[in-house]
Amino acid sequence: MAAPHISTAAPVQESVNEPAHEPAQEARQLWRLRAFVTQFAQLLSEAPPEPVILDAGSGLLRELVSHDDWLPEAFAQPDAQRYRQYLLHADSAQRFSVVSFVWGPGQRTPIHDHTVWGLIGMLRGAEHAQSYAPAAGGLQKIGQPVRLAPGMVDAVSPNGAGLHDVHQVSNAYDDRVSISIHVYGANIGAVRRSTYQPDGQRKPFISGYSNSTLPNIWDLSSEQQSPSHHP
Repeated sequence: MAAPHISTAAPVQESVNEPAHEPAQEARQLWRLRAFVTQFAQLLSEAPPEPVILDAGSGLLRELVSHDDWLPEAFAQPDAQRYRQYLLHADSAQRFSVVSFVWGPGQRTPIHDHTVWGLIGMLRGAEHAQSYAPAAGGLQKIGQPVRLAPGMVDAVSPNGAGLHDVHQVSNAYDDRVSISIHVYGANIGAVRRSTYQPDGQRKPFISGYSNSTLPNIWDLSSEQQSPSHHP
């Protein structure tokens, strides 16, 4: 089966701290995240092939990031020195994980791989993603950078035809924070991966996470007391 076309973006020519307690967390629409992880787990329970995961999963993620009213502020905080990766949910069987990537102004990743499939949905701001492929003497850029704006979804994979697993991602803005929501086919913070130098030299790394507590998406008490919430 051919890999689906996931990206809704267009190419452009531009080149561990603890999260604080959020007193007003109940005001955030956390049911959206709970619905997303429940539906994604159901999708994976049917053991579909990867192209189906990416196709159906991109639709679920696109729905989640079309609303910017659910991510708790504790998991949307930038760092002055580097981007942050907050774990939002990890499947109990480690089939998938959901993280928020928070980019301070002008921040970027090194060139890196994932080794598993991934979906990237833009929630706030914008980011650029430049894909790479091995070449004689190092790495070569594949096409122009892709710009993701809110509501857009893109995919990475070491297996999918037409997809790439090695890329570099940067905040598209030098004066504001950007946030993207990523879903990976593993507990991504525990996966052994690599960063790359332009000459192709690899350095192993395990990313871990910027937080040690998770948003409590399973406390239904406030939703049961208020008819305005939609579990």
